[in-house]
Amino acid sequence: MSEKRYSAAVQTAHDYYDSEDADNFYALVWGGEDIHVGFYDHPQEAIDTASRRSNQVMAELTPGLNADTRVIDLGSGYGGALRYLARHYGCSGVGLNLSARENARARRQNAEQGLAERIEIVGGNFEDVPYADDSFDVVRSQEAFLHSGDRRRVMEEAVRVLRPGGILIFTDPMQADDRSNDGLQPILDRLHLESLGSPAFYRDTLEALGLEELNFDQRGDMIAAHYGRVLEVLTDEEPQIAQAVSTAYIERMKRGLQHWVDGGHRGDLTWGIFVFRKP
Repeated sequence: MSEKRYSAAVQTAHDYYDSEDADNFYALVWGGEDIHVGFYDHPQEAIDTASRRSNQVMAELTPGLNADTRVIDLGSGYGGALRYLARHYGCSGVGLNLSARENARARRQNAEQGLAERIEIVGGNFEDVPYADDSFDVVRSQEAFLHSGDRRRVMEEAVRVLRPGGILIFTDPMQADDRSNDGLQPILDRLHLESLGSPAFYRDTLEALGLEELNFDQRGDMIAAHYGRVLEVLTDEEPQIAQAVSTAYIERMKRGLQHWVDGGHRGDLTWGIFVFRKP
């Protein structure tokens, strides 16, 4: 995979997630299995518990999962979702992810949990997926598409590698359909983005690409709940986290997390689980 095809936004994400500070932060705060928005039963729930619940809920919303199902996770982070599917449903698959540090941790976890033969971790870019047309029964992603500067291209690639009858299921922090991006500027500036996707964008784009929407489980309250919980843990455990993460990174993270919390409370942001089928 050639990095020359990375959009500027994807290159920014690559540089960020491949840093030692970011890897240590996410491993310490999320527990080393997942890096995505959790599905919270109550505000004080452990982040790793809520994150695992997101995997569970997404799996339950994915029709037909079994040992014959081949899955690709676009922006797979530490690979926890694929391990969940392999353990509970027998699925096999590929984690496509930018960060060499995250990928090394994912491969190590796969081996430690006896799942290396079922899950392959591949370094790459979801704007240029290195697989043939119709390669996967399920294409999935969690909180990754926002990092693209060309989300339509990502959607085209997801649809291309999905087999007829296959399922595209994903989550993403999104701009609410009835809001402008004016209130999101601090988030956009930090991520070097011009916009976030919205439910209407994903719905319209994927329907234009021929997919049928099966479900949108919209839970906008999870944005403030999740990022607020991460900020709380970071603040409470800062002395321990600071042993592995720089002070400058921690201060930037605190400011960034507060922007996500504020956007969630204002209703500028939303979140949910989209499910589409390819005819």
